[in-house]
Amino acid sequence: MATEVNEANFEEIVLKSDRPVLVDFWAEWCGPCRLMTPIVEELSTEYAGKALIVKVDVDNNNSISAQYGIRNIPTILFFKNGQVADKQVGAVAKSSLVNKLNALL
Repeated sequence: MATEVNEANFEEIVLKSDRPVLVDFWAEWCGPCRLMTPIVEELSTEYAGKALIVKVDVDNNNSISAQYGIRNIPTILFFKNGQVADKQVGAVAKSSLVNKLNALL
């Protein structure tokens, strides 16, 4: 299951990770976000031990969303070595996320 991160633990979990991190910026009321949830959950299982898959609720974590310029959701940021390495805005096929994650491994 994807880990929920927030303003208190974002730096420790995402920025200090020694593995690539997929960060799903979402909100409960967002229809396309709900479409992406099963895909994100599948990736969290498939990439266990290779990459971290986490979720950030934009309604409860405004400063993280603002810091990374999240204006539309779902937005998925891919981090490597504490830096944004790639980005995906909007609902997409699982294969698109797999390709982006594999490029960071």
